[in-house]
Order: sequence, then structure tokens, then C-alpha cells
Amino acid sequence: MKHPFSSYRKLFPILDNAVQLSSCSQSALSLPVRQAIDEYLDVWVRRGADWGYWMDQVALARAEFARMIHANAEDIAVLGSVSDAASAIASALRFDDGRPEVVTSMLDFPSICHVWLAQQPRGAQVRLVQAEAGRTDTTQRIAAAIDDRTALVSVSQACFYDGQIVDIAATGRAARAQGAIQFVDAYQSAGSIAIDVRAQEVDILAAGAQKYLLGIPGIAFLYVRPALARQLVPTVTGWFGRVNPFAFDPAQLDFADSATRFNTGTPPMMCASVARASMALLNEIGVPAIEAYLQQLSAVAIEEAASLDLEVASPLDPAAKGANTAIRIADAAAIEARMLQSGYVVSARNDVIRIAPHFYNTADDVVGALRELARLTR
Repeated sequence: MKHPFSSYRKLFPILDNAVQLSSCSQSALSLPVRQAIDEYLDVWVRRGADWGYWMDQVALARAEFARMIHANAEDIAVLGSVSDAASAIASALRFDDGRPEVVTSMLDFPSICHVWLAQQPRGAQVRLVQAEAGRTDTTQRIAAAIDDRTALVSVSQACFYDGQIVDIAATGRAARAQGAIQFVDAYQSAGSIAIDVRAQEVDILAAGAQKYLLGIPGIAFLYVRPALARQLVPTVTGWFGRVNPFAFDPAQLDFADSATRFNTGTPPMMCASVARASMALLNEIGVPAIEAYLQQLSAVAIEEAASLDLEVASPLDPAAKGANTAIRIADAAAIEARMLQSGYVVSARNDVIRIAPHFYNTADDVVGALRELARLTR
């Protein structure tokens, strides 16, 4: 298979001596990201404190994320993690008005489910849909669970475990039909699956920078549909949720008239510098082109796994899954360590090894990793 992004491989030094296929956990370090870190540290050394530079980096990162998901920058809040973003949204919801239910699934990332479960003392009732790994009917199962008692529907666009995709436009329509809103966890999809929050009529979407966004942990972006943002008043807040944070008025709780009302404390400025650089690279290439290529690599992974008699835990239709192809392996954590010794960076979760390439990987990378996995497990 021809590699359409071969000219970009030189931007990822680890590829000179290893094969990194762990984008579902941590993508490879790129030279633009390293340069952004060095520049941030250099500014710190030379200027000591430069709020103007810091705020510019946060604003540029917001703008790159907004560009990626077809939103406006003012519709994006900047927080420390997707869990923080979910908690800020949860704090703005009421569960005592005849709509106590939060619908989510057993395949959503536990951290987000825990945020909704933590609302139970406030009256929330969490309905965990019994989704199953490797299936392609999770969208329908979630939609069927929504009713007139539902306040919020929470979905992972791509599952952390097996990569299966939920059709967020379809679950969003089902939520709206019942008067509910939808929260989309895009941590495993942003940067590898094209997202258009306007065309897909997304209410709320959050993503962190560590995985397919090519960045580091410590920063997350929260999109809230403008009309909805103005209706929600969070009780988890901080000085950057104010109309003018630099007014320094301890007696005035004025919420910004946009998604930035969900900001909390001082933003993660160094992480923003990294995210600005990493997402600029992705936007230069174009996520739709990346998504199409990763579907080809998924087809290669599924075919090669079958030829090696490896059990695939992911959906077998490349169009029904993200970049992650999960292989069921006993003692996956130990095998992950042995794969690293062989020069392959992969990611274990419970009983699977996740082969999760990005645009810089090749079909040979994927095939080589699966063949080494087969060798180590026999």
C-alpha cells in the first residue's frame, strides 16, 4: 500500500528505531511539538513570566481545535482533562425536574461514567446500556434507551477498548427527539475521524490532546453549542469562566456569554503550546484524508490478524471502527512489555493489545507488529 503521508515520517524521530502504534494511548512525539516545548521553556527562561505569550498560545490552540471540528473559537472552553469538562457540564444540569436519567454505555471510558455516577446524590439515575465489544449495534442500543426521562445522553464516538464507532449524529437525533442533550467524548476520535459539529448537530463535545491529537496530557477542549451554552450555568467554575478574568473582582460571578463560561482556573499554558503545534500539523494534512488512510490500515490489520489466527475484538468492518484494532491476548500487559523490547510500541487494556496507528504509520508497521504479536503469544 502506498503511504500518502510518507514525507511527514521524518517529523517523528522515534520511527527511526521503533514502530509506535499506540495512538489510542499516546501518539509519537513530533518535531513541531518538541519545538513548541522548547520555545515555551525558552520564553520562560528569557522573560520569566509573559502572560501575553501564554494567552496567545491558549487562544491559538482553541482556534486550531475549532477549525478541526468546524466550530468557532469562542464556542470552545479549555480545561485540564475530559473528566473536568464532563464535571463542569454535570454541574450545570438538574435532575429534579422529571428528567433524572443519564444514558451511557458499558463501553464508554470509566472516567466519564464515574462523573455521571457521582451525580447520584443530586438525583441522577444512570442507565448503562449493555454494549458489547466487536458489535456494530451500539448506536441503536443507545438510541433505544433514550426516553422522556432522559436529561443527558453520553457517548464515546470511538470506544477506547475496541475502537467501535457510535454514530453521534444518530444518537443526537434520538436525544433531541426526547428533549435531551448529548455529550460526546471524542478523546479516541478527534484527529483521526472527521468531525463537523454543525453538520452532525452536536450539543457538547470534549477531547483531550494526548492521543490522536498528537499532544500531551493536561489539556482538553470542550465545545458547547452556543445557544445551549447560554442556558447552562455551571457550579464548577473558576476565574477564567468570567466575562473578564483580569477584572479580579471576587464579588462578581458573571459568566461569559459563550462556552468559555465552562473554563475553570488558570489554563494549562504549556500544554496549550503543544496542542497548538500538534493540531496545526493535523489541520495542515486534513483529518478526512487521515481518516480514509486509517481505514485502509484497519483493513490491513483485520486481514493480517485473520491470517495469523489472532482473535480480533474490534468490529470486522473497517468503516465501523476507528484506527484502533484490538487483539484479544492473555496477559496483555506482559505482552505489551515484550513487544516494546522487540521495537513495537503498542497499548494493552485488560485482555487486549491495541494496534492503533496514525497517519505516520505504514501498512508494513501494522503487519510487522501483528506478526511479532503472533510470535510472542505462541
